[in-house]
Amino acid sequence: MDFVMKQALGGATKDMGKMLGGEEEKDPDAERKEEERQEALRQQEEERKAKYAKMEAERESVRQGIRDKYGIKKKEEKEAEAQAAMEQASEGSLTRPKKAIPAGCGNEEEEEESIMDTVMKFLPGPLQDMFNKK
Repeated sequence: MDFVMKQALGGATKDMGKMLGGEEEKDPDAERKEEERQEALRQQEEERKAKYAKMEAERESVRQGIRDKYGIKKKEEKEAEAQAAMEQASEGSLTRPKKAIPAGCGNEEEEEESIMDTVMKFLPGPLQDMFNKK
């Protein structure tokens, strides 16, 4: 009977033994194969990174050619120039640069009008006289 079962199942007897609760056969080279597989994955990843780094370098050279052709500056260059301008403006100053104060914000030496003076301008003449007497 065993012979007939083995013939009917062909090479699947190993799998059948595992399924029926038999012990699995240990591959003596499994650990070595796993290390080789991991190394191959690492090597593929490094090759992929090198490929994309090369592609990005080519793209950057094309971008730089376009920037040179049209006189466009990189963001880093623009930020560096702005920073240099700020440092040059504040050179010799111990504090940050002062902001410009708009006209009419208290720099003038005029007397400030009180609220009462403002209201008096809009009153008719006789009422102004009445308030000025007191």
